[in-house]
Amino acid sequence: MKITVFGSGYVGLVTGACLAEVGHDVICNDIDSGKIENLNKGILPIWEPGLEGIVQGNHSQERLHFTCDVKRSVRHGAVQIIAVGTPPDEDGSADLTHVLKVAESIAMHMENSCIVVNKSTVPVGTADKVREKIASTLQKRGVSIPFEVVSNPEFLKEGDAVNDFLKPDRIIVGVNPGADDVRRKMREMYEPFNRNHERIMFMDVRSAELTKYAANAMLATKISFMNELANLSELLEADIEEVRKGIGADPRIGYSFIYPGCGYGGSCFPKDVNALQMTAKGVGFDPKILQAVSAVNDHQKTVLFSKALKQFGSASALRGRKFAVWGLAFKPKTNDMREAPARTLIDALTSAGAIVSAYDPVANDDAQELYSDAPSVHLSSNKYSALEGADALFICTEWQQFKAPDFEEMKDRMSAMVIFDGRNLYSPMKLRGDGWTYHCVGR
Repeated sequence: MKITVFGSGYVGLVTGACLAEVGHDVICNDIDSGKIENLNKGILPIWEPGLEGIVQGNHSQERLHFTCDVKRSVRHGAVQIIAVGTPPDEDGSADLTHVLKVAESIAMHMENSCIVVNKSTVPVGTADKVREKIASTLQKRGVSIPFEVVSNPEFLKEGDAVNDFLKPDRIIVGVNPGADDVRRKMREMYEPFNRNHERIMFMDVRSAELTKYAANAMLATKISFMNELANLSELLEADIEEVRKGIGADPRIGYSFIYPGCGYGGSCFPKDVNALQMTAKGVGFDPKILQAVSAVNDHQKTVLFSKALKQFGSASALRGRKFAVWGLAFKPKTNDMREAPARTLIDALTSAGAIVSAYDPVANDDAQELYSDAPSVHLSSNKYSALEGADALFICTEWQQFKAPDFEEMKDRMSAMVIFDGRNLYSPMKLRGDGWTYHCVGR
């Protein structure tokens, strides 16, 4: 099947590459000529395990193409997938400018009937707007070409996106009633991912749009709930890790997304929870739980800094001190620093006059660009060099290489044996028994 994907960022590139991997003929279009030039050279704009090989392999075998040519792209695909960004607007709602621009471009150049697929994370009702934009543009052209708009949200975890796409637990497809031919074509597109057992779930378009937001909001809610319990556990002198194991054993709850920490980040959870709030308010509904989820997470990102204030006495006591930070990405196995708790912490530390020496196994290059104008932030080449002369270590991302460090070497390099662990990686009893001042979350 010939497929066009608009947007070669995180969602678009993974989608296009994985569809090509199973044999489809895919064009990925992007307005960023530099990005397209790099992709044609095999240079990816994101770091995602397993993606580089798939992109380079399918590009060399001419199943995956990259271009800025909109006309060529539109006329290539029987299926046109919109996978562009929907950044938060000033009020927190999703900005649909890029989505509607792509819809207009499709309508300007389409010659034959096609299926337009919304894969971008968009509010309920976006398919109607895309349909209206395409219809009005076709009308201005004075042509009548049949088309359908489908909602097909992505459920890709950063750090495991390729596996999520190739082995999905469900494929949500929202179609209009009676659009049997559309169902058939969407089933054909996803047939290679559906052979083991039925994964496609067809539903109405608006339900499919809401499903994406509902999934992310539910996961964010679990995280914020556990973080609130963790803060309560500290006051009650309970251990949130024992509580986590106790409630996780209940199959109605499970162990996923109940790890306490220093808050969630990334491109999805913060943006989608806020966008769903705005959608709710737009229809006169007051989303109290969603508001609490965001508020708890915003507060949780400040917990490590608050612990530092308590440890050192005041904000003025931090001035001139050096602090190490392990982990800059919002989660392991990605270089994504958007809304990362580490950024909130670093901003607070440097605002207090502290010096930060940071290290991340993957996100260092991105951090170098982000903090290029911040003289008090230094990027280290490895986790141990970041510790030289540090008054304390802050851990913000649970990378595997941070889980079993050489504590003797850490002790030798640091000026004080103080750790603020935002991911509960170590045993409080062991570290405190070895002489460390160890602050964690909810323990």
